[in-house]
Amino acid sequence: MRVLGINALFHDPAAALVVDGRTLAAAEEERFSRRKHGKRPLPFSAWELPEQSAAWCLAQAGLRPQDLDAVTYSFDPALARPADRMGLDDPWDHLRLTYAREAPAFLAEALPGLDSGLVRFVPHHLAHAASSAFAAPDAEHCSVLVLDGRGECASHLAARRTGNRLAALRQQELPHSLGLVYEELTEHLGFLRSSDEYKVMALASYGRPRMLRELRRYIHPTGDGGFRAAGVPWAELAPPRHGDEAWTQPHADLAASAQAVLEETLLDLVRWLHGQTHDEVLTMAGGVALNCVANSRIAREGPFRRVWVQPASGDAGTALGGALLHTAERDEAPRPVPGADLGRGWSDAELEAWLKTAAVPFERPVDVARTVARALADDAIVAWFQGRSEYGPRALGHRSLLAHPGKSGNLERLNDVKGREQFRPVAPMVLAGRAAELFDGPLPSPYMLFVHRVRPEWRDRIPAVVHVDGTARVQTVNPDAEPLAGRMLTAFEELTSLPVVVNTSLNTAGRPMADDPRDALECFGSAPVDLLAIGPFVVRRETFFSHRGEGTRGVAAGTDGGSGAEHAGTGPGR
Repeated sequence: MRVLGINALFHDPAAALVVDGRTLAAAEEERFSRRKHGKRPLPFSAWELPEQSAAWCLAQAGLRPQDLDAVTYSFDPALARPADRMGLDDPWDHLRLTYAREAPAFLAEALPGLDSGLVRFVPHHLAHAASSAFAAPDAEHCSVLVLDGRGECASHLAARRTGNRLAALRQQELPHSLGLVYEELTEHLGFLRSSDEYKVMALASYGRPRMLRELRRYIHPTGDGGFRAAGVPWAELAPPRHGDEAWTQPHADLAASAQAVLEETLLDLVRWLHGQTHDEVLTMAGGVALNCVANSRIAREGPFRRVWVQPASGDAGTALGGALLHTAERDEAPRPVPGADLGRGWSDAELEAWLKTAAVPFERPVDVARTVARALADDAIVAWFQGRSEYGPRALGHRSLLAHPGKSGNLERLNDVKGREQFRPVAPMVLAGRAAELFDGPLPSPYMLFVHRVRPEWRDRIPAVVHVDGTARVQTVNPDAEPLAGRMLTAFEELTSLPVVVNTSLNTAGRPMADDPRDALECFGSAPVDLLAIGPFVVRRETFFSHRGEGTRGVAAGTDGGSGAEHAGTGPGR
């Protein structure tokens, strides 16, 4: 069974390919088009399809469109009602539904050779649910919680997986939506709606939830697995923030209050769901599941023994979920997803060709991991481009900017490099076997979807990754699964006694994460990054700029603390 999953309707268009139950490839269109989130979530953009990511997924498996058994589209227009009937006040929503109904024809045009009759509409929240329940390890029997802005006519789904079947237990009808409420707050606080919600979560740590009682009038659980969340008079609680205006304490307090009421409501939903299923495992998806602060509270205070959050929980993940669900419905057992590195990758020879074509001076050290560890110990900022790119919004050791966590100034330094607001934190990447010594929270945490308390004895040792509230959004690294990153962390600890490095995404503000070598080179060349580690090669800033214009002349290889280098070169004449 060869199934291509497509997400296109709202935002984060993406494609995923599942063959015989195995996920072979998954990628977001933004990584190809270089437009953040692929497109804005407007009815006028609903016709746009993830053409480049879909074509790449097929090419990755050596398939043609006519080789597919099905294509899933993660929205079912037959279930939808116009927005005005759902209280959402969107006069153009009918246009979105028209585009959805015509998706089979659009897909057949975008993928020549595809039979439009193979396109299957999958309910949006079932696609979200499948993306977590079928992708999670050891979750043949599990509960599923989905919350986002909206689907066809709801904003939430509670479900249960039993083997190859997903059974819906409860959904919350629109206009009540925790996701839309959080989007409204994001816009009220001067950030980009359906894009910058994570900034509100970060800002909340600077405030006090003094508006919580007032917000509970508009946002609260109903005790039966549902909730109310609509009609919040934001301007009565704090003045709107516009453009680049500085945020004020009332803005932070409003963010903190909204975060608190979100967590309260989610805990009630989780407890209700557990009361229905009595499962040990909860899997989560939907944009709200990217709120790692709320996830941590669910893991800490909720009734489930284990909580697993899908790393591409936003709408991009529904491409994967639709394909997995269709596979399961055909009685082919979907296999757990092995990791988030499901996107594009390049061989060493291909990377070397990129560097030569770009006439970039580079080296090939004996061990790039040790070279990077030495640079980080010397307080360099390193662009780390390794293996296949990540599916989802988190940099998980494949497309990252790395730095020394023991230098408190590196938080401000990295935010300046990326052009980000200074209130935003950066994350620690830590060896899985050492994480519990430094952090208190759900472990392991390979996808950076929970926050952890930094243990008091470590806060002064790794200040760059400690948020204002004493927490950190941890990524644990299993050296068996990620040997290169594991070697780098081990070498860094040997040099500094710290088993942690700073990890943030390889991009600058407003741009998608670097995906191909050109993106990495552009980011390296335009931002004050000291070293680019791209596959087994390194490019150093001082040689990059000192040798510009010198043609194909070779560059002497640097040392890496005794490891030496195999060769260095630049330009196609090498």
